[in-house]
Amino acid sequence: MPGHELDAESRRQRAASFGSVAAGYAAHRPAYPADAVVFLVGNRPRHVLDLGAGTGLLTGGLLAAGHEVVAVDPAEPMLAELRVRYPQVPTHVGDAEAVPLPDGSVDAVVAGQAAHWFDPEPAAAQLRRVLRPGGVIGLVWNTRDEEVSWVTALGRALAAEARGHEADQGVVEAFARALGARVEHHRSGIVQRLGPEQVVAGIATRSYVAMMDADRREQFVGEVRAVLDTHPDTRGRDLVDLPYRTDAYRLTPG
Repeated sequence: MPGHELDAESRRQRAASFGSVAAGYAAHRPAYPADAVVFLVGNRPRHVLDLGAGTGLLTGGLLAAGHEVVAVDPAEPMLAELRVRYPQVPTHVGDAEAVPLPDGSVDAVVAGQAAHWFDPEPAAAQLRRVLRPGGVIGLVWNTRDEEVSWVTALGRALAAEARGHEADQGVVEAFARALGARVEHHRSGIVQRLGPEQVVAGIATRSYVAMMDADRREQFVGEVRAVLDTHPDTRGRDLVDLPYRTDAYRLTPG
């Protein structure tokens, strides 16, 4: 499973690597569709923990839907970006395996683009601890839609380095087992309209790129740029549409 191929210390190091690319992450990563947010936590106002909140890409959708949010992330630079955008949101540095919130303090826990960094068994125990009775857990990922030709080419360029860093159904299954949870799934999507250099900058926020040494990073980013410069669907264009599939999973513990 993504993330779970690594030992606990490696997962912590890679999750923490996002701090070095926090501003780029906030600027270039996609948000989440409103319908996915409603699916995860409903449309009745709730007190929601955004776990692995990063720069607040999911936080913003939760606030727009009328929820009260508390944000937890292991990387302080990521939370600093979140506080600039949403100063009303309480933030705490912390991990999924040691959530710094009281027992029974939230109605829902959500994780956007983050659950593959969690260790399911200890994290599940923490989720049970902080959830109020009847609470739900929402896990959501945006994944590039490689049914589009140029995105397929981009995926091939990333494949060797990205392996083990994308979400997969096994992550959800591991949490469902640990929680004894019923799982519901909703698929939607989102499209980013970006300049080619913004696409490159977004790729540079991936943890596997952030952890490269400077020479390898420069080479890798050059390879990504070459796809955009040469593919017939992107060559010479000022803007391109980068489509994502959004897979949202709602887990209701037994």
